[in-house]
Amino acid sequence: MSLSRRTLLQTGAALLAPWPGLRSMALAADGGADQALIVVFLRGGCDGLSLLAPANDPDYVADRAPELRVRADGPRPGRPLRQTVAPEVDFRLHPEMAMLGELYDQRHLAFLHAAGLENGTRSHFVAQDLMDRGLSDGTQLQRTPQGWLTRLLVERPSGAPAIATTPALPASLGFHAASLAIPDLRGGLSLPGGPRVGPALAALYAGSGDPFARAASETLREMDLVDQRLPRGPDGKVIDYYQPDHGAAYEETESGRAFRTVARLLKMEIGLTVAAIDIGGWDHHDALAGRFASVGGQFGRSLAAFWNDIERYHDRVTLVVMSEFGRRLRTNKSNGADHGHGGVMMVLGGRVNGGEIYGRWPGLSSAQLDNGVDLAVTTDYRRVLAEVLNVRYGAGAALPRIFPGLPAGAPLGIVRA
Repeated sequence: MSLSRRTLLQTGAALLAPWPGLRSMALAADGGADQALIVVFLRGGCDGLSLLAPANDPDYVADRAPELRVRADGPRPGRPLRQTVAPEVDFRLHPEMAMLGELYDQRHLAFLHAAGLENGTRSHFVAQDLMDRGLSDGTQLQRTPQGWLTRLLVERPSGAPAIATTPALPASLGFHAASLAIPDLRGGLSLPGGPRVGPALAALYAGSGDPFARAASETLREMDLVDQRLPRGPDGKVIDYYQPDHGAAYEETESGRAFRTVARLLKMEIGLTVAAIDIGGWDHHDALAGRFASVGGQFGRSLAAFWNDIERYHDRVTLVVMSEFGRRLRTNKSNGADHGHGGVMMVLGGRVNGGEIYGRWPGLSSAQLDNGVDLAVTTDYRRVLAEVLNVRYGAGAALPRIFPGLPAGAPLGIVRA
């Protein structure tokens, strides 16, 4: 991947020292010292009632068209999951995501249904902005410009890189001084003009008191840290080669490339602490059945390949999957589903209490639906993130600063130390 000078300067500007007023307080010395947190955001509003469907719920059966439902029978039934959150409900994974059932049965993967923002916004932009910043109330946006991952990293300064598999840093990592946007490692991390450009820029910026120069120097240092660990041929050029472990195979899709990049970075032993992955394509206002099957299958296969590939890192990795909201129970005239409220979160890791669905299932009757049309939110998405940070990172004392306004609640029990 080649970075233009303009991209470098834009990245450097975004990587300035933390925003004024953001306090730095190290977490417990042994809290998550070697842990990697991977946050996957399914952009567009993933339909949780397709991902993890209550297949036998009478309201689901009555209100979703047969061709748009995940079924318990027929030629392509959903994959059943044993659970105790609602024993009377036959929860099933979408058939194109059935491979995730193995991770669930191995107790590495947990789901949480009816999770999300409690303010009920239906705007992609507002919901994503709030969740990227770890907020629940739009009135907090003006006084909380940093992303929640940035606040975590400021509370836990380590000098280790954080990365995003996107062309530009997501808002969750905005204003962090050691983050890189790396959509693909093939070809290395280089600047136009040849191998001398990086050292020349580093020398130019070295020792400068200018904040932009300091940010650019930090960007160059992190780029070099990654680039020097890529395989090279006799001519010094990066070799486009990566052999996943345990026969894992990544597809040439957005999901496949993102998970492959994170797997490679983990194995480089650069001290990766945070990785942010964005997967688009979940806004299914029309043709829900076919479109969800396509993007859901790509995501499921890529996540399963990633987990197989990084087996020796399982106890160091905690991966959280989230989306800005779910979709309505009743489908529209275009065989799609419009913006809803409650959705599904996933937590994957070697220290996850998997093989269970967490949260409180609210039901799908008209009286139980939010505004009579949407799956209600019964768990604030931040409670899941906060529990991961508290248990796996020792971040309990910092949580009020990472997630301002989050009320105290009983532990969900999704992860263990």
